[in-house]
This record gives sequence, structure tokens and C-alpha cells, in this order.
Amino acid sequence: MKTFAIALTLALGPMPCTAQNFEAGLIAYDQGDYAEALREWEPLARQGDAEAQNKIGEMYEFGDGATYDAAEAMRWYRLSAEQGNAAGQFNLGWMYATGHGVAQDYAEAARWYRMSAEQGHATGQTSLGQLYDQGQGVTQNDGEAVRLYRLAAEQGHAVAQTRLGHMYRQGLGVAQDYNEALRLYHLAAEQNYGQGQASLGIMYDNGWGVALDYGEAVRWYRLAVEQGEASAQNNLGVKYDEGLGVAQDYAEAARWYRLAAEQGDALAQNSLGGMYATGQGVTQDYVTAFMWANIAATNGNADARRNRDSIAGRMTAAEIAEAERRTTTCIGSKYYVACD
Repeated sequence: MKTFAIALTLALGPMPCTAQNFEAGLIAYDQGDYAEALREWEPLARQGDAEAQNKIGEMYEFGDGATYDAAEAMRWYRLSAEQGNAAGQFNLGWMYATGHGVAQDYAEAARWYRMSAEQGHATGQTSLGQLYDQGQGVTQNDGEAVRLYRLAAEQGHAVAQTRLGHMYRQGLGVAQDYNEALRLYHLAAEQNYGQGQASLGIMYDNGWGVALDYGEAVRWYRLAVEQGEASAQNNLGVKYDEGLGVAQDYAEAARWYRLAAEQGDALAQNSLGGMYATGQGVTQDYVTAFMWANIAATNGNADARRNRDSIAGRMTAAEIAEAERRTTTCIGSKYYVACD
């Protein structure tokens, strides 16, 4: 039998080591050796291996070992997705949802997310749930959002656990239940998920399902800001602004508002504008105050529109024009230029 096996191998030539090559690529990728990962995966992808095609797409999407190219990422994701690969289907949906490499199309995103979700892909389930939650590409349906979040949450998906917690906290698609919201937030927070930690902070900040405890709220906000969570940066700024759970410190409040504002948080942008208007924690500067209030208003904050108009009443026409110019530049640079 052994002799026969050797003869068969020789007759057919070397047997492919597809699985071994794919795993070797994963090891190289995890070690940061993208060139080696690409060397292992590219031949497999060109032979039609759906997993390798998806990974090649990710390399083009994130610029890991390949020049960033959203269109090329789309091409590889589509090849993978059309073979039924759940990760490829999710990634293709994500590209449609975000408009990377293709015109933004929530309906098409939902179609691919659904294929992924039906295979049990937790991130696909969560993303499809978000579309139902927000009514993007599908008819808004809280109950369907809850169902999809729950499927993913039961797989330990921290984003789904947090979003399902939001549904229980607000009573959307389920009966309001602060205790269940707390349980889900804790599950996400234990995975160091910033939004889960920030959500726990909000529960303590408001006494929802727990005794009101500003100190505990601050503790959770601090954990969340370590993950770069903008909402927690804003909420920590509020605590320093009001002196709740920490000693009042306007300069520290301004620092946290700025960090959140530079991530696009409209509440923080409005608050930072207010601090520049009053000179609390920063040097009073109406131009910068108007700019941040104007940015917040552009991002949909209704209070900011009123604040901006009030600040404008203390400014010259030239100052308003300069503030509007800086608003355009700051937003256009995604908060990197002319924001100070």
C-alpha cells in the first residue's frame, strides 16, 4: 500500500498544499511580514481560493503589503463573495455601505450583509442589524435589528452586545430593561470595547439600573477614552466642566472636549465653542468659538446653531468671514488643519 501511494504521487506530481499555504500566509500576516503573506496567498487567490481572495482584498483595502487601492480591493472581495465566502460577502457589503471603491449603496450593502449573516458571520449580522436600526437600504425595523444583534451578541460580538444593550436601554424593539442593558454592556466592556465601557459610564452617570455614581461613571469613561472613544472623551469633559466625580477643572474639560471634537463629536464641538466664547479653560476667542459652534451646527447639533448666532452678535463681519473660512478648512481637512 505504501509503494502504491508513492507511485501515485509521482505520477500526479506534487500535491497542492493549499491549506498549509493559506495558514503560512496567516502566520506571516500576523507577524507583519506582508510580503511573505502576499507571496503565499496570491497564487491561491488566482487559482480561485475564496479565503485567499478575501485576504488579498483586505491587503489592498488597508494598504498592508500592497498599495492602497479600493477598486482592487472591491475586485478581490467580489471574487470571494461570489463563491459564497462569508467574510468576502461582509467586506463587499462594507465597501458598498461606506462608498469605498464604489458608489455608496445601502441596498446593495444590505444584500451582501444578508448573505454573510445567513452563514452566521457575526459582523455581517451586526452590520445588517445596524441598517435595520437606522433604516438604511432596508425598511427601518427595530425588531429585526434586535434579532440580528442578538444572533451576533450570542457569539460574543462586542459591538452587537453594545448595540443590543442600547435597544434594551431605550426600549426599542424590546421592553425597556436597564438590567439587561447593563449585562450586555458589561459583556462588551470586558472585551475592552470602548463603546461598551462608555455605555456603562452613561448608566452610572444617570442612575439607570444602578445607583447614581459619578465616580464610577468617570472610571468607565477613563477606560473608554483609552480606546479612543469620542463619546467618552466628551462625557469626561462634561464631568470636569461640572465638577462631578472629579474636581472641577475647565482646562481639563477643554482638553477632553477638543479630543472628542477632533473626532467629529458634535456635542463636544459645541461645548468647546462655548468654552472659547466664555474664556473658561482657554483664552477667550470669538473666531474660534464661532468656528467650533458652526462645525457642530453643520454636524446637526441644533443648540450649536443658536450658540453660533449668539456668538456672531459679538463679532465683526471680518471676524465672521474668517471663522467661516476656518470652518470650511477644518472640516475639509477632517479636523487636522485650521482648527485651533
